[in-house]
Amino acid sequence: MSWTMTQIKQHKRAANLLNRILIEVIEYIKNKPETTDVAIRQFIKQQYKKHRLISDKQKSIVAFSKNTSQVHYYAEQPRKLKKGDLIMIDIWARLAKKGAPFADITWMMYYGRKLPREYAQAFKLVAQARDKAIDFFKNSLKNKTVPLGKEADSVVRSYLEKHGQRDRFLHGTGHSLGFANPHGRRVRINRKGRLPIPINVGYTIEPGIYFKNEFGIRSEIDFYIDSPGEIRLRRSSPCGIPTGCEANSTGQAISRGENYKLIITTICQKQIIKIWKKS
Repeated sequence: MSWTMTQIKQHKRAANLLNRILIEVIEYIKNKPETTDVAIRQFIKQQYKKHRLISDKQKSIVAFSKNTSQVHYYAEQPRKLKKGDLIMIDIWARLAKKGAPFADITWMMYYGRKLPREYAQAFKLVAQARDKAIDFFKNSLKNKTVPLGKEADSVVRSYLEKHGQRDRFLHGTGHSLGFANPHGRRVRINRKGRLPIPINVGYTIEPGIYFKNEFGIRSEIDFYIDSPGEIRLRRSSPCGIPTGCEANSTGQAISRGENYKLIITTICQKQIIKIWKKS
């Protein structure tokens, strides 16, 4: 069953607020450089309340350095932020309204002046894999086809495998967004996704690569397919945060007698965000 127009608007609102919260996290870290992963997670929880968002019982993912190598890291004992730390923040929430769907995004940050080359290269590869999935959806819709979940997953997986990262991509490419938690029950974007991606249902695209006990990189965006048929990606970014996915194109896509468009509802991070407050 597709989302209603009200639910689509609720998802877009939640996605915009999550983007804002991550920007608020950046400012929080700048102003509190002695912070910890647990403190940042608590700040995120406070911002949910401030923006009238609710989440599920699972804790937000805030990971530093080698802890980013875990797909789902939930800090128990506080770990202090240090210069040179890679930061992964994965947050999800929905409007505090009955039947409102979740939004779910992951950003990568770095606490320091100069980003290490290995982090930059790994992020570039992950972002390119993410954008390959977007291009695949665009081209499929242009050719009047709504792709299967496994087809989109194969595009990302093949790209990472081509660059020697097959064994470091430890999860599926994406999932539908739910109402009780961020993981919905519709066809997944993974090897087992044998059905077309449903229309007017929110989804994630979230490729990642993980170097055991070293570091991990993930980039997660949200999207849905709607009609009529043009591809629209978010161009602007608040507070000067660089985005990707700017290369828009337009195309007709017909399935079940209708036209479709792909809409990205969250910021496409173009590079790791460096955080450093000048003394």
